[in-house]
Amino acid sequence: MQPVLDEHFVSWAQTPGQMDALWEKGWRHFGPIFYRYQKANTNDGLRHVLPLRIPVQQFSLSKSQRRVLRRNADVEVRLKRAEPDAERQRLFDLHKQRFKENIPNSIEDFLGPAPQAGPCLTVEVGGFLHGRLVAASYLDVGERSVSSIYAFFDPEFSDRSLGTATMLWEIVVARRVGKIWHYPGYCYVEPSGYDYKRKLQPMECYDWQEWKPIRRPGRE
Repeated sequence: MQPVLDEHFVSWAQTPGQMDALWEKGWRHFGPIFYRYQKANTNDGLRHVLPLRIPVQQFSLSKSQRRVLRRNADVEVRLKRAEPDAERQRLFDLHKQRFKENIPNSIEDFLGPAPQAGPCLTVEVGGFLHGRLVAASYLDVGERSVSSIYAFFDPEFSDRSLGTATMLWEIVVARRVGKIWHYPGYCYVEPSGYDYKRKLQPMECYDWQEWKPIRRPGRE
């Protein structure tokens, strides 16, 4: 029987190729802390973790995803190196008011104290409406892949589906720079709030031995 993975290590420097190799084996990181685990104890009980990835060049928009992009056609998307500041923290503080449990404290919980210092290149995909930052997501950049860290948006604009929009903008960025894989994080084997990620197709999941296609839940 294979042992259940629950591992971590600390590193401030990984090459782009090393990041690709880590993501391919289910690793993620918050700042310099890298981790991977197969099981998670949640408020809904024990859950089994499935890392996910999207083949960027084969990605196809669904009808609902096209509607999201049309709804946000007036949003200017800007790409820059990740450097959290007071404006980003203010937006993050507005965003976290949406949560009733497992409320994060700050952007540092996800990016670490100094994302510009490593362990790899991290960029911000920012959405600006009339010059105002309304959404931001953070994306690690490897040699052949990118990996999404975290995204947040202004609840005032919840009707725009900015959470979905940031994922789509990330995939567009990855495609334009010629990446092969986009890693959007994970979902669980069991139904959960992460199931929205399965709607990004085609999608693969890692069963901790190999990557396999995963189907979109339900119909749109």
